[in-house]
This record gives sequence, structure tokens and C-alpha cells, in this order.
Amino acid sequence: MGVIFTASADSHSYQHSSALFEPLMRWLFPHISAERMDLCHHYFRKCAHLTEYGIFALLVWRAIHQPRPGLPKPWLWKEMLITLAVVFLYSTTDEYHQSFVPTRTPLFSDCLIDTTGGALALAGAWALRKLRSGKRQ
Repeated sequence: MGVIFTASADSHSYQHSSALFEPLMRWLFPHISAERMDLCHHYFRKCAHLTEYGIFALLVWRAIHQPRPGLPKPWLWKEMLITLAVVFLYSTTDEYHQSFVPTRTPLFSDCLIDTTGGALALAGAWALRKLRSGKRQ
């Protein structure tokens, strides 16, 4: 939560991340247009939302799930829903925090992207668990 909170500060705003992103893209793709660069940068930042909230969801789920070594615990959909609720609520507080940062813009669509990142990570964890349980049998 602390990492996400600090990422909402001015130092991680669009203007600051472009200082790193654009030179790398210009090195990889020297003839990229300004419009394409902006689009790539936009999608890169949204993928960062998906990733950070996916990791956050897995950590929250693990805390709620509390697995014990050697004892498999069944997948509970209630735990997944609680995890997604926590992810969504924290995402909304993050966007609220951004409303106080002059260089940031709070967007409800980012809350949806964040929650989607959490849902995708949980779906991946569920699929991995199914795959592993199938191999054991």
C-alpha cells in the first residue's frame, strides 16, 4: 500500500515518467511519431496500474487466505470477493489522494483498471492452483 501511495505522488506523474519512457522508446523505435509515443506511454502507465494492483490483490488474498504449510486450503470465492473489495476501496482512496496532487488527475476509470488488475491476478492464482491440483491427482 505504501508503494502504491508513493506512486500517486508528483514524482510518478505523467510528466516525470515520460522523462524515462520517451528516451527508451526513441532508442528502440527512432522513427516513432509523437502521437504513437503518447499512445504507448498511456498504455504503459495503464499496464503499470494492472500490475501493481495485481500484486496488491495477491498479497491481500494471501493475508486473508492464511494457508498453512502442508495443509491445502480450499479456494473460497468469498475470500476472492473480499480481496477485490479491498482492492477497489484502496484504489478509490488512491484516486482521492491524487486529487490533492496538482500534477495528477483522479479518474474513476483507473479504479476500474486497478480492480481488473486484481481480478486478473486472482484468476491467474486460481488457474495455477487448479493446474497444480490436477497434476497431483
